[in-house]
This record gives sequence, C-alpha cells and structure tokens, in this order.
Amino acid sequence: MIEVLKAPPFATVQDLGWRTGRAMGLPQGGAMDRALLQETNSGAGNAPGAAALEWALGPGSLRFERDTMVYVLEDAEVRIDGDALGRGAMRVASRAMRVAAGAVVEIVPGRRDRFVYVAVGGGIDVAPMLGSRSTYLPGGRGGFEGRRIKTGDRLPIGAAEGVIAGPQRTGAADGVIARPQRGRGDPAAELILGVTRGPQWERFDEAARAEFFAGSYTVTTASDRMGYRLQGPAVRPRERATLPSEAACPGAVQIPDDGQPIVLMPDGPTVGGYPKLAVVVGVDLGKLAQCQPGRVVRFREVSLRIVPREAST
Repeated sequence: MIEVLKAPPFATVQDLGWRTGRAMGLPQGGAMDRALLQETNSGAGNAPGAAALEWALGPGSLRFERDTMVYVLEDAEVRIDGDALGRGAMRVASRAMRVAAGAVVEIVPGRRDRFVYVAVGGGIDVAPMLGSRSTYLPGGRGGFEGRRIKTGDRLPIGAAEGVIAGPQRTGAADGVIARPQRGRGDPAAELILGVTRGPQWERFDEAARAEFFAGSYTVTTASDRMGYRLQGPAVRPRERATLPSEAACPGAVQIPDDGQPIVLMPDGPTVGGYPKLAVVVGVDLGKLAQCQPGRVVRFREVSLRIVPREAST
C-alpha cells in the first residue's frame, strides 16, 4: 500500500485511458502527457500503460508500506526520509529509487512542466473500469473512487512479478539509479504545435486560416483536463460558428463564437457543435498539456500524407 501523508493540490490515478466507450460518451481519458507516462513506467520496470499518479500544482508526500521501486521523471525535487536528492540533480538525470518499507517520499514539482508522473513497481492497482484504471473526474468514475487523491488515502500497489525489466538494480549504494533524461526544450520559448486540417476547414476563408497560423496564442488559466483555452487573434468562420453536434476527439481545435481557440484534451467531450478548424497531432498534444498558463503557442500545418520508404531515402 501507499499511504498519502500529504496530497498535492491535484493528483489522480491515470494510465493510457479507454480504447472503447466513445459510443457511450466516455472520452479517451488517461494521462495528459502519454509519452511521459510511458517513459516513467519504463523507469519503474512496468508495462508502458500501467497506472501511475499524475501529479500537479504543488508538493506532497507518500509513505510506502513495502519495499518499492519508485520512478519520478522530469523537473522535481525528491526527498526520501528528508534526504534531498535535489532538483538540480534531477535536471540532468531522472531517477529510479529503491524505497524501503516505511520510508517517506516527498515530491516537489518544479515550474517547468504542468504534470509529473510518479510510477511504482507493479503500478497503482485500483480496480479497472472498462479496461482502464484512469480517473474520469467529470463523471466521478474510475481511478481511486473516481476523484482526486486526498490526504489519508491508501492506494494499492500491484504485484511486481512479471513486469517489464527496468533499469539495472544493482551497484547503486545510495539506492538511486540514474537514467538519461529526455530533452524538453526551453519552457519560456514559443511552442510550435503541428496540426492537420479539421472537418470544418472549408468554413474558414484564406484570411482566417492565415490569421490562425500567423498568430501567437497564450495558454489561459481557464485550462484543464477537458480543454485548453487560448487567447490571441480571433479566428471566425464564414458562417455562424454553432453547428449540430458531431464527433470530437482529443486535439480538436474548436472555434467558438468569440473566435478564441479551444483545444480539446483527454477528458474533453466526445461530441461538440463548434467548428473544428484543425486538430493538434498526437505527438504534440502532450507538449501542449505541459504548458503552464502564460506559455505562448503557435500552429503550423503538417501533412498526413504517407511517404513511401523508397521515396524518403
């Protein structure tokens, strides 16, 4: 078991979400940064889609009731029983930690990314719902009682047997095993997001499209797991924005009547009536998810055309 001694302001159990259920109105759900979740699980020796803690907005602490492999990736300060591993060290090497039974792990996220992930060997073993252990907060379903993690919660850990081989677990006298950290770029720089054409592309004239691609947009505080609202040059279709509801997906760039884009995120609605000018490609959606309020993003069109291997050499 994991005992939550102090819950951070925002933490939920997440995996890679649901492969089915959209016909019932269930979104994709799952981790906001899927690539980071998978990499964190790899560091803990888990399968890529194992359930982990998605942690944000502040510090917290956990007590482990059995010897456990714990992995925290990216910019965070981590202390085990008060012994600081240090945020500076974390910036150059992510760490898999052998945590003894009874030990307390404190986690203090940095300011670089919006979400960090805490993976434990064996994964967080909450009961699955429709094949996923993810938390869907708007519906109060899945994860741990369908809600955020709170102080005093006790989270089950899965059996470590049979998990994918993780980092080498010997030769680290301090109980910490360094792994290379992926590059995340300059968090203060503009983030360029690749997009494909959306289903209502033709409803926007050339001037509106040009404004969309030339403009810089700021991530606002009115952003959450359902959608990120952006503030910048207004983009409007030729006709009234509201349409009959139709299928929507994570990454869809909806344009409401005020012309300010909303990018749907993993917990976003499965249908919507605003025109969708574009769709953020999956590889870039996690990058947008990590943007703190105030970060500036821009868009560039990318093609879905598949280039034959012989033509790309």
